[in-house]
Amino acid sequence: MRPDTSMATYVTQGTNITLADKQIAFRVDASLEAGTGHVMRCLTLADALSELGAECWFVCRAHPGHLADLIRTRGHHCHLLDVVPDSEQDAAGGSLLAHAGWLGCDQTRDAIQTQAILAGRRPNWLVVDHYALDAHWEGMLRAHVDHIMVIDDLADRSHDCDLLLDQNLGRQADDYRDRIPLDCTLLMGPRYALLRPEFARLRAYSLDRRKAPRLRELLISMGGVDLPNATGDILDMLKQCTLPDDCRICVVMGANAPWLEQVRHTASTMPWTTDILVGVNDMAQRMARCDLAIGAAGSTSWERCCLGVPTLMVTLAQNQISIGNALHHQGGAILLGSPADPHFEAKFHDAMLILQSDRQQLSKMCLNGAMLTDGNGCHDVIVRMQ
Repeated sequence: MRPDTSMATYVTQGTNITLADKQIAFRVDASLEAGTGHVMRCLTLADALSELGAECWFVCRAHPGHLADLIRTRGHHCHLLDVVPDSEQDAAGGSLLAHAGWLGCDQTRDAIQTQAILAGRRPNWLVVDHYALDAHWEGMLRAHVDHIMVIDDLADRSHDCDLLLDQNLGRQADDYRDRIPLDCTLLMGPRYALLRPEFARLRAYSLDRRKAPRLRELLISMGGVDLPNATGDILDMLKQCTLPDDCRICVVMGANAPWLEQVRHTASTMPWTTDILVGVNDMAQRMARCDLAIGAAGSTSWERCCLGVPTLMVTLAQNQISIGNALHHQGGAILLGSPADPHFEAKFHDAMLILQSDRQQLSKMCLNGAMLTDGNGCHDVIVRMQ
């Protein structure tokens, strides 16, 4: 019997929270280069804040692959900043930040544009989730907002903020020593992972069905973009595996994924039923029903952990390496590494052989991952924003 999540809503766990008349601004981007994960986790927080009465405003740059339409369909305001021509970006000078190129202009210009959008509103909170922004940008916005919250994964730059969230496993407060104000509140680790409410609702169901581990339902999801086409590589490698005749493979991709049509063609040649789904809104249910996930080691890792989904993890970006290594050492997943690794295919087949010969490995991954987060991190973050 499949669980009913049609009424999934944000649960405040008995805490009396009201955010009526509060305004929350977000500065975050999605693009083919940066992916969609930053916007998606901010949307999770914005949806929860909105349900509690807050009004949310997004400021995003119109990079190829932006998600402004999605943000608006979720009931939030979204202001798109124009893309700056390459010639003007060059004239602006370089930046020492590792991901400076993701911004599409210099920080000063971006801050001035954001100031203009926020003028007259003075949000109670400004949430910043961008690897190309640091204390310089945040300082320029200080006078225009009451409080600043930063969502970060890297601990590689300074921040001027009141609240900092790093939801990654193994992160320590010392990693941000001398990078934040002394009175900044730190929220560290996957217990604070920003997950949609349906993950907490489906947790018990998902964990219970894994008491009898099997390998019949496979879920492949490499995020909203998947520039290297890891999805296609995995499908090709699966053809060489021995799986049950009634095995079903579900592939979830983003509408902006550049290899979507090629993956569809590959799926049509698979020896098992292989469905290609685009822009799904029931990811939690699909995860809860799958027996094994093969996916990127990004923010989705915490969704899989909440549901105890055994996972073969793929690293598609530099910032995913630490997440992958930490989860692998925790026993919550098996890390395959980057598709560019010459040993990637061998690691994949070795992992599949282990799981096929010893199904208890699936149970161990389930339990080790599930202990990391219960899916209520969004609630815990909002409590700190009071």
